[in-house]
Amino acid sequence: MAKVLDPFRFLLVSLAGWMNQRQLLIIDYLREENGALREQLGGRRVRFNDDQRRRLARQGEGIRAKGPCRDRHHRHA
Repeated sequence: MAKVLDPFRFLLVSLAGWMNQRQLLIIDYLREENGALREQLGGRRVRFNDDQRRRLARQGEGIRAKGPCRDRHHRHA
């Protein structure tokens, strides 16, 4: 007997896919924006004050994965 995807599950999977695609587009935009802003600095280092560092740290809590799915660009020995 073939398994049929019920309408609710189909809707849920479709919504999750749409949300994921939207998030990927937003991430791509923000990466491009960061690159443009770094170009304006002309190679100078980005310097944050203490408040900005605290805000970024608070926002970044939980982003770093611990395990085999860790970001390929930030491997730690």
